[in-house]
Parts: sequence; structure tokens; C-alpha cells
Amino acid sequence: MSLPSPEPEPGVHVEPSLPRPDGGFSTRAVKGSVILPDVQQAPVSAGIWLSSTWGADRSADVGELLLDEQPGYVYGRYDNPTATTLHGVIASLHDAPAAWSLASGTAAIHATLDVLRGTGRILATEQIYGGTWALLRRMERDAGWGVDHAPLATADQLTAALTDDHTVVHVESVANPSMVVTDLPALVEVCRERGVALVVDNTFASPWLCRPYELGATAVVESATKFLGGHGDVVAGVVAGDAPLIDAVRRHTYELGASLGAFEAWLILRGVQTLSLRVRQASASALAIATALEQDPRPEVVRYPGLGDHPEHALATGLFAGRGYGALVAFDLPGREQAEAFADACSVFVRASSLGGTHSLVLHPGSTSHRQLDAASLASAGLRPGTVRLSIGIEDVEDLLADLQQALATAMPDVTSSSATAPAGGVDP
Repeated sequence: MSLPSPEPEPGVHVEPSLPRPDGGFSTRAVKGSVILPDVQQAPVSAGIWLSSTWGADRSADVGELLLDEQPGYVYGRYDNPTATTLHGVIASLHDAPAAWSLASGTAAIHATLDVLRGTGRILATEQIYGGTWALLRRMERDAGWGVDHAPLATADQLTAALTDDHTVVHVESVANPSMVVTDLPALVEVCRERGVALVVDNTFASPWLCRPYELGATAVVESATKFLGGHGDVVAGVVAGDAPLIDAVRRHTYELGASLGAFEAWLILRGVQTLSLRVRQASASALAIATALEQDPRPEVVRYPGLGDHPEHALATGLFAGRGYGALVAFDLPGREQAEAFADACSVFVRASSLGGTHSLVLHPGSTSHRQLDAASLASAGLRPGTVRLSIGIEDVEDLLADLQQALATAMPDVTSSSATAPAGGVDP
């Protein structure tokens, strides 16, 4: 005997009733697992579409979806609804018509340069991330790419290096880790006059500080692992640019198997929501730290665009529109022994690669991020044996400053600091 179902009380939540699938036990278990409720309310977090494939109404639809003859989703390597949301956000932040996501920043650089180079040569800055340098060497060796390197921070440098054989120029908005700021508006004019594509790696700046597409760059690439993700828990890359370029990058991505997963796309979506807050805080702390290091006799050179004596300070002030000067600081100690002793002595700063997250990190680039470069290439990249790179996170700046002081004292015990801990600086929001 079955008991009657009680009527729901007024004000008591009633879960939506979903249709029950037909079939046997296992069939109902499979079919019922994808029956979704009709949600009328707007979520405050994007859905994570953990599906590798999508069903179609007709057999012919599958082929048409694969050929882009109709809109929709067909296979996770081609696209995913969570990634679609991410693409819209990235395009919006860069004020670009379109964007795409990939499995890493290196994949983003590879796809963009391969699409744009055609049959011509690539002219890349010599002050470049070690991973990009290694990618270009491999593509020269294995794929026949023609690649040249030169200083490319100014229009005069670009004009001197650019030839009719070059079809694409690759630079970094802020060089890793020399902290050279590239005169992007001037480079845009040269590239436009010569009919050459300009690709800007904007990882060090993020779209909060700099938007190269707005300035006229052909494409912007970023390692979303860094500031966009911002929490050290995802590896990803993004490209922003015109719709035809992004469509070509998309095809390159799924054909070479470099697509971003749905959960990774969601992690970047989570991170970008606090991008401006994190970069503002990190920039303010970085300025305080750079100021303290500049006043200390132990570092030989301190590189930070927010310092008044930085060669590109005025350029950075205009390029970043008062939003800060970034979260990266580089400085030189006398040699590798002192640089590694400094890093080993840090307790708040974490000895780790990467950058742009909530944790402050310390790195000796010559033996880590730029380990692929020989001595001459390291010098061209603006690196000395004792160069140290700091990625500033969101910890209390007083703790970071104290950690630097004790680490410097450990690394160089025979030299004393002439200054006490500097007060925290700030930047305009």
C-alpha cells in the first residue's frame, strides 16, 4: 500500500521534477546522468562543461559541426562552452574583437607566430623569456622557421633590424626579466608602415596595466598561468586579436592538440575577476620593495619601471596610465653565489618558477627560467650572473621587506644595509 504524497507547504522549496529515462537499470543510469534542469536564474559562477563530446539531432549535423557549417559544439578539442565564456572575457579585457585559449602560453605564442609568419622570417626581441627562446630554436631546427633576434625596445632599434624578409615581429611589453619597457606605440607605427605583423607578449603587464591591441598590435599573447589565473593552480595561454586571426589560431590549436580543458578555463575565469585588485596590491608592494632595494648598498642595480631613474619610467607611466608599474622586480648581486645564497635564505618568498600569483616568488633566472641561453645570449637578454627576479604577491609588504633584509644579510654578511626597512609605497588605483 502506497502512502499519498504530502502537499508542499507554502514557502518550502520544491526541487524541479525531471523526466525519467526509459530502459533498463544501466540504460537509465547513463541516460539520466545528462538530464539537466531548466535553470531560470542567473548563476554567479560559470558552469564547468566537463564533456568531451556533444550529441547531435542528426548524423549529418555531426559532420557539419566539425566543418563549421553550423554553430554549436561537437568535440572538446574544438571548443567548449566554458572556454567560450573565457574567450569573451579576454577579448573584452583587451578590447579586441576575439580571443582564444590554449593549453599554455608557449602554445599561444607558437600558434600565433606560425599563423602570421607565412613564408617569411620572424624578428624577435633578444630580451626574451627563456621558454620562448627555446621554442624558436626548436622551430628553426625542426620546422624550418627563419628567426632573427635583435634589440627591439624602440622604433630606431626595430627600423635598424627589420628587413623585407620579415613578416612578423615578436616583442614583450615588459621584458623578462630585464624589465625593459617596449615603446609599443612607436613599434606599431613602424610595423604598420612596413606591412609587418606585430605580436606582443603581454604576460608581465597583464591587460590591467597594458592593452597592446588598443595601441595597434596585430595580436596579444599571454601566459594565463600568470596574472590572469593568479593563484598558481593552472597552466594556460590566451591570444587576442581580429576575428580572422583568431579563427586561424583556433584551427591551428585543435589540429595540433593544444586546446584548453574546461576546468582550466574555469580556473582562469575565477582568476580574472580579481585581476585588477591583485595587480594593484602587488604593484604597490613592488614599488615599496624596489625603493628599499635601491636605497640599500648591496644590490648593484635595481630594475623596476616605477623607479624614477628607470630608463623607461616616463614611457611606463604613460603606457600603464597610472594603474601601477607591475609586480616584477629584478636586481643584481655581485655574482651567482650571492644570488643563490639570497634565494636560499628567503622564508616568505618562495623559491619557484612562474610569476603573477598570490604568493611572492624568488628566482635566479640564469639557472632556471633562462637556463637554455648561453653566456652571450644571457648578456643580450640583460641578465648578469647575479641577477635575481622577484614576483611580488599579495602578502603584507612589511613581511616581504623584512624577508629581503634578512636574506640580503645572509647572502652578503660583510656589507651592511645603510637604510632601515622602507615604508610601503603606493600607486594610483
